[in-house]
Amino acid sequence: MIKSLHKEILAKRIIENLEKRDMQGFYVENKDKAREKALELIEKDSEIAFGGSQSLVEVGLIEALHNGEYKVYDRAFAKSQEEVDKIYRKAFFCDYYLASTNAITLDGLLVNIDGAGNRVSAMIFGPKNVILIVGMNKVCQDEKSAIERIKNYASPMNTIRLEKDTPCKIKGSCYNCLCEDTICCVTSIIRKSRIKDRIKVILVGEELGY
Repeated sequence: MIKSLHKEILAKRIIENLEKRDMQGFYVENKDKAREKALELIEKDSEIAFGGSQSLVEVGLIEALHNGEYKVYDRAFAKSQEEVDKIYRKAFFCDYYLASTNAITLDGLLVNIDGAGNRVSAMIFGPKNVILIVGMNKVCQDEKSAIERIKNYASPMNTIRLEKDTPCKIKGSCYNCLCEDTICCVTSIIRKSRIKDRIKVILVGEELGY
């Protein structure tokens, strides 16, 4: 009960700071409510794309979209790298782009480190709407701690998941590598949305993703 209340207090603080940055925030208690909230925000017959995200998988949103009345661009069904690249580019013209964020700060910064850069690119510009599903485990005190979290936790976990050949996969923390398989090519910090409420953040009172 106390832990749940603490998460709710922190979420309220973050949502207030997101609003100052022209982003819209919501708080839900669990995965099911996160999925319901996202579907509530998405209009039927919309074109939808998404970045690689364990959080989206864990809340069951991708499955729900494929079973719903939407046009979904999913790279998981691509038969070649060429098809994957086409889907990456289609994302810029979609009605909705769905993803998570590697970290979010108490004052409302969205902090991400990407490999190809397709995810952060679409978050920044292109799709009409961006919806982010974010577990409260990704909340950080400030920009510095957010980057530390990504480099020494999220990125190593993702290199294990993606079976990349990187030092962090073997050693468990960042070596600031420049190897071919690095997934840390681009660092992005969104501090404000140019278009009011284009970016919507659903904070979830459970642990999601990495």
